Amino acid sequence: MSIKQKKLIIGVSGATGINYALCVLQALREVSIETHLVVTKPADMTIICESAVEPHALRKLASFVYPINDIGASIASGSFKTDGMLVIPCSMRSLAEIATGVTTNLLTRAADVCLKERRRVVLAVRETPLHAGHLKNMLAATEMGAVIAPPVPAFYTKPTSIDEIVNHTVGRLLDLFDIETDLVKRWIGRPRSHQ
Repeated sequence: MSIKQKKLIIGVSGATGINYALCVLQALREVSIETHLVVTKPADMTIICESAVEPHALRKLASFVYPINDIGASIASGSFKTDGMLVIPCSMRSLAEIATGVTTNLLTRAADVCLKERRRVVLAVRETPLHAGHLKNMLAATEMGAVIAPPVPAFYTKPTSIDEIVNHTVGRLLDLFDIETDLVKRWIGRPRSHQ
């Protein structure tokens, strides 16, 4: 009996936080997870604005890459089995489409498929402050089975660089798929004094 390789869909939308997407794809490559990547057009603009890499460099980190409008792609069908989907970063537009099931591109269609098949969908939403519409969409997505996981830094790890903050957050997001990496500094509690 062969061991099934994990397959994860990675969606990258145009919200700020492209470093998270780069880190996720690098981490998954290092632990031999098969990745299926779909990137929105606004995400390509964000890559250029926020990083020193070109959009094609992000795509090179993935096992498979799909055009944003390819609704006939394998990841648009529930018969294509995966372990779920991580949208990182997740814009409010992508969240709204996923929350309502009214999808206009492959990223939100793939998330909708994962939800209908009861697969894990994690949305690393990026926006602040939030208005009632954002919060209602988060609730609606949660009620359909998605996990809302904003990339919030953990300062108990005493990070000394942006990379450490990004790495820890990515590691915690991958924890939600039971993917073990060396990116997370696990909390072991405070030392207790002997009295």
